[in-house]
Formats: sequence, structure tokens, C-alpha cells
Amino acid sequence: MNSHAPPPRVVPLGAPTPLCCSPGLESTLMHSRTFRDRHGRGLRGPLLPTAVPRHASRRKAFDRAVLEAYGPLYAAYRKELANLDVAVDTVPRMRLSADMTILPDEITADGPVPLGRVIPPAIDPQGNPTRARIVIFRMPIEQRVTNKAERHELLTHVLTSLVANYLNVEPHDIDPGFQY
Repeated sequence: MNSHAPPPRVVPLGAPTPLCCSPGLESTLMHSRTFRDRHGRGLRGPLLPTAVPRHASRRKAFDRAVLEAYGPLYAAYRKELANLDVAVDTVPRMRLSADMTILPDEITADGPVPLGRVIPPAIDPQGNPTRARIVIFRMPIEQRVTNKAERHELLTHVLTSLVANYLNVEPHDIDPGFQY
């Protein structure tokens, strides 16, 4: 593991919708600075109408897409997934050789490139227990899709596979239309 790489971001799962806050609060946060003073002439008016969202970074858009794909799985298996965290990491930090043809079941991959993995609960180096975690790798998934619909489909596939592995069931038990 690279000691200089930032830790994966944990996507919050408390809200039933893929929003990080209540709808009103998110709108307020998105439009906290709507005026600009040009050339010392005072405030001219809103830069963006309140109905228009400000720019969302690719990371935030991907985090929302993960939550949208995970939402139905979490709703269907809320009790079983209560102790599972979902995290997003930019790239895989695993050292896999290119000639590996069979990967462990807890890794979902496209050929030798991991798209996501399940990390079981364990004890960290300080002796504290850690929760089970699904880690989704953003860049490998983004590089395999060309639009939002494909991204949602691939995320649903990866998350279904990983949740099935975590629950120790077949993916077809979770999604009857699942294709390997």
C-alpha cells in the first residue's frame, strides 16, 4: 500500500437519497456565494439563478452515482448491510500481476483491472476493530464508460457482485437479471 496516497473517501449512507444533506441545506451550501463585486461598483446581482446547480466535481458526481446504484441494494437488505461501509477510492492500491487469470471472490474486476472489492472486518494496527467495507475504484470504472447510463449500469453490476459476496449469496439471488 502506498503510504503517500490519500485514504479512500467513505460515502455517507445515512440518508435515503443520494444527497449529503437535507435538500434545503444542500441548496444553501451550493449557493453560498452568489454575488460578486466587479471593479468596486458594489454587488450587481446573482451570478447563477438559484435553480441552477453550481459545478459538481467528477469525484462528487461519481460519489452520487455510487449512492444511486447502492440505494436499491441497501433498501432491499438494510438489516444485513447495516454494518457495511461503502468507500470510493481513485485507483486500486492492490498489487496484481498482469498474468493473473483468477482473482479472489472479494474482488470484482474487468480482466486484470479491479473495479471494486470487499474488505472484511478486521483489527487495525492500533488494535481497533474496523467495519467491513466495499471499496469502489473510480478511475477504472470511469475509463470503461462513455455516459451516465453506462456508468450506472456498471456500478450496479459491480455493487451487486460485491454485496452478494459480502452476504455470501449468488448475485442472481439479489438481481435475477445479473449477468457475469
